Amino acid sequence: MYKQVLDPVSHSLGLTSIFAVIPLLLLFVLLGGVRMKAQWASLISLAVALVVAIAVYKMPFGQAMDAGAEGVAFGLFPIMWIVTNALWIFHMTEQTGDFAVLRRAFSSVSNDQRVLVIMIAFCFGALLEALAGFGTPIAICSVMLVGVGFKPMKAVALALVADTAPVAFGGIAIPITTLAQVTGLPKHDLSQMIGRQTLVLAFVVPFVLLYMVDGRRGLRDSWLAALVAGGVFTVVLFATSNFISPELTNIFASLASAAALVALLRVWSPRVHDDSTVTVARPGGPAIAGAAHADAWLERRVAADEGRPLSKGATFRAFVPYIIIIVVLGVASLHAVALQLDKATNAVAWPGLHVLNAKGNPPSSETYKLNWLTAAGSQLFVCGLLTVAALGVTPRRALSIYATTLKQLRWAILTVCSVLALSYVMNLSGMTITLGLWVAGAGSFFAFLSPIVGWFGTAVTGSDTSANSLFGALQVAAAHQSHLSPTLLASANSSGGVMGKMISPQNLAIGAAAVGLAGREGDIFRKVIGWSILFVLIMAVFVWLQSTSVLSWMVP
Repeated sequence: MYKQVLDPVSHSLGLTSIFAVIPLLLLFVLLGGVRMKAQWASLISLAVALVVAIAVYKMPFGQAMDAGAEGVAFGLFPIMWIVTNALWIFHMTEQTGDFAVLRRAFSSVSNDQRVLVIMIAFCFGALLEALAGFGTPIAICSVMLVGVGFKPMKAVALALVADTAPVAFGGIAIPITTLAQVTGLPKHDLSQMIGRQTLVLAFVVPFVLLYMVDGRRGLRDSWLAALVAGGVFTVVLFATSNFISPELTNIFASLASAAALVALLRVWSPRVHDDSTVTVARPGGPAIAGAAHADAWLERRVAADEGRPLSKGATFRAFVPYIIIIVVLGVASLHAVALQLDKATNAVAWPGLHVLNAKGNPPSSETYKLNWLTAAGSQLFVCGLLTVAALGVTPRRALSIYATTLKQLRWAILTVCSVLALSYVMNLSGMTITLGLWVAGAGSFFAFLSPIVGWFGTAVTGSDTSANSLFGALQVAAAHQSHLSPTLLASANSSGGVMGKMISPQNLAIGAAAVGLAGREGDIFRKVIGWSILFVLIMAVFVWLQSTSVLSWMVP
């Protein structure tokens, strides 16, 4: 039996934290500074985490290895199981030519990339986050953005930045459900508070996407699209999270935002300058304005399809895989259906792990769940089988595409499994809690630091749900210690966590693999780290104001 000791270095949280943070600092330095490939950076950081767990925290060698093994298993299922099946569906649509038709269908709504990035990455991405989460919107939206002319590197960066505000309500609000379970706070109160915090991000992100695409000129010319999409999303997010249901928040907000943007485009379009490179060609013109904006394979396929008008049947067929995803994931998320599917779930204590936390209780991460039917990856696999039938793909061809997808993802799988192994070693040894407790000693100033703790947790684990499970109870304890609202700080953990997702190594690996940039995760990291830090600092100031008389009226 291993019992966590959170201050093994001279019984000091501060001194122990110096050792506990080494694996994480090393990982980000290797990624962002040395520009090492993610799979090697994550393996080196994992090795260092094992050394710290064994040498500093006195975790038995076997237990440390078992913790890492459980992380590897979690990386394979459910994380990469989701990504593999999502990309399998995309690759089938690309092989059949339906993705080129889908690109043209989006271009028929608008031929301006500044509008399309809001429609695809923000609106459609939020819908995918609502239904599946766990990297699905990053994988699918990245390749869709490449399809409308974005360079792969920029496409991934845009998809990562867009996938922020919806994350707290993602996967049918599983982060909030988990937070309520670990804190004992009412789910409705947490939903209200998180809705009142993330509305800032929901409003700001469309403007940031415009700036990333076309700079200040893009903001001047296209601000109305961002205002309508972000404004409607914000209003519906607030109303649904506060008065209806957290489970429906992203679904209602994303659909309302997309509908409002389409309605706006019927009467308005952004100004386009003569030297602009943000215009996607209409049917009948060149495949994509600016050959540099597309890979050669995409140019060939789109060019072959541009010469003939799109029929309603061809357009509907192109949307069929995504309609299937929405219907299958939507039905599976219904409470009655989910209860039946969950009967197939097996929860097992990971072999060899016998860990107690500082309070003498076994941590929840010691239990590994095989949720065969409720996992989003399993549901996406069903969507893939239905897509095979709907698009008329032969079984042999579907298997060949699946094998190609696995080959493409091989380095991403190694990276994600290594990062999750690192996360589990840090969590089960006590390193992560050490860092959280040290930060929690800041007194009333902890209101400012509270979102940063959530941001840190999501950056490590790649999941807002995991960050809530890890630090939710800590936030409540710190709130009582600092005489602050437990609801405020617990919610801040989730609201701050959403900004950590864009710099999480596992999500960087997912996005890179989706567009064929495996090994360049460090380059993507450098493109988004600034936005991640800016967003979390804005959230930190906002939460701190909510803890004072200035905005305390926002706390339920």
